[in-house]
Amino acid sequence: MNLFTLKYIRFGERSLLIEWPQKICKEILKDILQFKSKIQKSKLSNDIRTSYNSMVVNFKKIDDELKTISDLKKVYSSKNLYIKEVFYTWEIPICYDIHIENDIKNLEINLSLEKDKIFSIHRSATYLIYNIGFLPGFIYLGGMDKRIHHPRKEKPCLNIPKGAVGIGGSQTGIYPNKSPGGWYIIGNCPVDFFDVKKTKPCFVKPGDHIKFKMISKQEYDLIKHDKISNEFELKKTINHD
Repeated sequence: MNLFTLKYIRFGERSLLIEWPQKICKEILKDILQFKSKIQKSKLSNDIRTSYNSMVVNFKKIDDELKTISDLKKVYSSKNLYIKEVFYTWEIPICYDIHIENDIKNLEINLSLEKDKIFSIHRSATYLIYNIGFLPGFIYLGGMDKRIHHPRKEKPCLNIPKGAVGIGGSQTGIYPNKSPGGWYIIGNCPVDFFDVKKTKPCFVKPGDHIKFKMISKQEYDLIKHDKISNEFELKKTINHD
């Protein structure tokens, strides 16, 4: 049973934009991922890009826009096309209070919380991956406790270190590479979230979950070493939600 009324909009010469209600919620993400799966099984398209509230479906060509939209609507309402996909909950190590400069001091003042409390609240949640962007492998995580919601920086930093774990608004995320960024950094993750040399460069996907595990600086350094020698393996469990 479909829960949403969707908008279908022409998006360039060979693409259609499909929009859901403009809010971030688990039900919309689930509906988007199910629709994507149905389109792929129907073989209408395999070139699909998803976001929080939308999906772009790319075609080789669009001869008849109205017919293409009609075909997509039929696929959306179909009960026989959906392929159940396997999603995982990943245990991701994080060393808090590392490579954070003055960010945590500002958070302590603005949130009226000591840093250990901020770290405790942050790692207590299980986060849902809603989207992957603005850098390859940058995961946007929803489900963060409201007590540590914090606006992004007015002036972004130019050199956020690789692996930095940050807070931006109601979300948290991990910078897969050194880059500019406007989120407040609270720690660092020693795991690569994007490796162009691998068959699957980013090992997680929208719909997966992330659970952070606090590690010491010594453990962080050991994982960085093991990661290079391919000896470190992430723990994951099948998500039955």
